[in-house]
Amino acid sequence: MSELFFSLKAAAKLLGVHPVTLRRWAERGKIKANRTPGGHRRFTEAEINRLLQKPEVAKSVTIGEKLGESAMLATRKDLVTNTADWNTSIEPKDKEEKRLLGRRLMGLLMQYIATDEEASEEVMDEARVIGRIYAKSIVMSGISLQEALRATNYFRDHILESAVVLPEAARRRPEANQKMFRKLNYFLNEVQIVIANCYESVGAVVVIGQNKGHK
Repeated sequence: MSELFFSLKAAAKLLGVHPVTLRRWAERGKIKANRTPGGHRRFTEAEINRLLQKPEVAKSVTIGEKLGESAMLATRKDLVTNTADWNTSIEPKDKEEKRLLGRRLMGLLMQYIATDEEASEEVMDEARVIGRIYAKSIVMSGISLQEALRATNYFRDHILESAVVLPEAARRRPEANQKMFRKLNYFLNEVQIVIANCYESVGAVVVIGQNKGHK
């Protein structure tokens, strides 16, 4: 029976880490990687399973996946009855676009929690890019900055509440949980800053346009 091989991206997803982290692990010999004729890394199923048995990797995967799952379930349940302007004034087509962007941000947050310090900023950079796309989408929907921040705080509250009640968090050392909450807050703060900056930029463009119109 032939052995299964996974690409860098696919293997990173199975391990619950960012591809940059997995690449560094391969360079340091933490996980064995084969090379294709084109120079691309390929990881065997046996190597992935071996690494998943390591406590530090298994713990990161569990915390990240459990937190994401818990937060998304709680959010979906509450959105059904949420009557805030930012939720009720958006067209169904626009809601789907924002839902997909939100899921992407949640995926990056899960990766950020599980990623080592060296690679975490690269995950954050990708989150800022998605955050800007998300912010522009909100602006185009005609939502005010106040309502946009209420929306981000709504999701922020669900994420942090889910982290507090997570059974896996209760079994970890206090310093490990403190580190997780710091990473959560930093990630969420950066996304909110990106959104605020986007509104500020749009406001500046509008003012310039108005000034040109009066000349």
